[in-house]
Amino acid sequence: MITPTQQVFLVRHGETEWSLSGQHTGTTDIPLTEHGRQVARLLQPVLAKESFSLVLTSPLQRARETCRLAGFGDVANVEPDLVEWNYGRYEGLTAGQIHAMAPGWLLFRDGCPGGEMPGEIGARVDRVIAKVRAVEGDGIVFAHGHVLRVFAARWLGLPPSEGQHFLLDTATMNILSYYRGAPAIKRWNAPVQI
Repeated sequence: MITPTQQVFLVRHGETEWSLSGQHTGTTDIPLTEHGRQVARLLQPVLAKESFSLVLTSPLQRARETCRLAGFGDVANVEPDLVEWNYGRYEGLTAGQIHAMAPGWLLFRDGCPGGEMPGEIGARVDRVIAKVRAVEGDGIVFAHGHVLRVFAARWLGLPPSEGQHFLLDTATMNILSYYRGAPAIKRWNAPVQI
């Protein structure tokens, strides 16, 4: 039996104005802040030490710019399935604003009215995981907080709702791999130091 050794690096995009304010930023295509750009640049020397057979990025500019500043803009493939969770009517709202309308709401359990449900984002993530696992060598993915939290859950074979347990800050690097053939998390929510 061949034991899998592939590693998949997950990189959450840098800071945006809405990540600072706590607004849910799904499909709204907003840029990085200057601080977000500075931190994304710090990824380049760390990631330059690695070799990737597959580089994927969300089509949204905050992920694409993080990818470019990290040194992978010329080799990245835009992957539509990596776009952030569609928050529907909750787009641009803070958790406090949403809870005022829907007490007890939990994204990973309830999804979003007019947007995506957990099973829908789980299906998107499963397609990306299949692409990553189909290549020989390591992969790197540039995307968004909630979609990457679901990615971690699905990598482990857990339901999309279990993404609620994987907190993820902006401009963090994460590594998924295997432990004795079983999908595992090697590193999670590792910040880039300034």
